Amino acid sequence: MAEDAVVPAYERVKAFIKAQVNQGVWRPGAAVPSESALQQQFGISRMTVNRALRELVVEGLVTRTQGSGTVVAQLHRISSTLALRDIHDEVLARGHVHSTRLQHLAAVRASAALAEVFRLRRGARLFHSVLVHCEDGLPIQYEDRHVNPAAAPDYLGVDFALTTPTRYLLEHAPLTEASYSIEASLPSVQEAACLAIAPSVPCLVMTRRTVSGPHVASLARLVYPGLRYSFNGKFQL
Repeated sequence: MAEDAVVPAYERVKAFIKAQVNQGVWRPGAAVPSESALQQQFGISRMTVNRALRELVVEGLVTRTQGSGTVVAQLHRISSTLALRDIHDEVLARGHVHSTRLQHLAAVRASAALAEVFRLRRGARLFHSVLVHCEDGLPIQYEDRHVNPAAAPDYLGVDFALTTPTRYLLEHAPLTEASYSIEASLPSVQEAACLAIAPSVPCLVMTRRTVSGPHVASLARLVYPGLRYSFNGKFQL
C-alpha cells in the first residue's frame, strides 16, 4: 500500500510545510502558499488544508493574519508543540470509546473578568457549556467553556452527543491564535463529583483561550484527574 494511502491528508500537508521550513527553503517571515494553492497541489478539500494550517499555528511553526495570509513564524523563541486536539480524537487514537455528559448549556451575561478576556463590555451575552468527557465510561475531563456568540452564533443548538465543543469551534470558528496555561490544582466540589473523584485528589487544570479572526472565540477550563491523565508534547528551538 502506498504511504500516502495510510497518512492522513492533513498530516501530509503539515509534513510538506515543516520540511520546507526545516530545510531552510522557507525562512521566518516567508509566505506559505494559500489554502487554494495547497488544495490544488495535494488534491484535497479546503477544510483539510485549513486543519493542517490551524494545527501548525498552535505548534508555533506559522502565524496567520486575516487578510494577509500565512507566514513562517519567527523561530528564535522556544515553542511548545502541545497541539490543540479534540479529546474525542485522543480517546479514539487509544482504541477506546469517547462519550460526553452534558451538564449545562445556556446563554449568560459576562462578568467583569470574562468581559476583559473576551474584550467585550460587562454584561455582554456569552454562551456557557459544561460537559464531562469519558473514556470507556470513565470521566477523564471536566470542560467548563464560555463562547463568544459573534464567533459561533449557533453554539447553543449543537448536539454535543454527536460532536465536541472543540471540534465544532475548529470547524465553525477557524483558529488564528491560541494560548494556554497548565497548573496543578484541587477540583471544586462540583468538578470532583462530575469526575467521580474525591475533592482531595489533585488535578491538572488547563485554561485555554482561542481567537478566531477579530474575535476572542472561547475560554475553557479543562480539569483532568491527575491519576488518569498526562500531557505529552515536545519543544523545539
